[in-house]
Amino acid sequence: MTKNAFITWGGWDGHEPEQTAAIFAEVLRTEGYQVEVSNALDAFEDQAFTNSQDLIVPVWTMAGISREQETGLLQAIRAGTGCAGWHGGMADSFRQNVEYQFMVGGQFICHPGGVIDYEVNITSADPIVSGLSDFTMHSEQYFMHVDPSNEVLATT
Repeated sequence: MTKNAFITWGGWDGHEPEQTAAIFAEVLRTEGYQVEVSNALDAFEDQAFTNSQDLIVPVWTMAGISREQETGLLQAIRAGTGCAGWHGGMADSFRQNVEYQFMVGGQFICHPGGVIDYEVNITSADPIVSGLSDFTMHSEQYFMHVDPSNEVLATT
């Protein structure tokens, strides 16, 4: 059975939402998903549509979402639809929507110091990080407020 994925992109252009959404859409298609891509959030108001999705990928940095759209998205996720994302397209989306932030498990705060050298420390034996060792980065360090019930896999 084919799985359905909905990728929606927009917001701040600095994170290249259209381009990264296209890359992820191709990855999902390669994995056998039927993928719909949109640069609008209106589909979240159509509960039949959102409930028909196996995966929703919001790629929105520093954007807004209406209460109705947020409700539709969160209802689909509560009903079992998967949600995936990365960087500011997930954790810096919809800053005024606390329920969305609770679903994500946190909210982006800042990049202290801008682009710097820092170490990433693997802090869990979870299978998702199995085989990874601590490593160094030269990039924007990502500070977040997070839900204390999150399982933290790595720290900086």
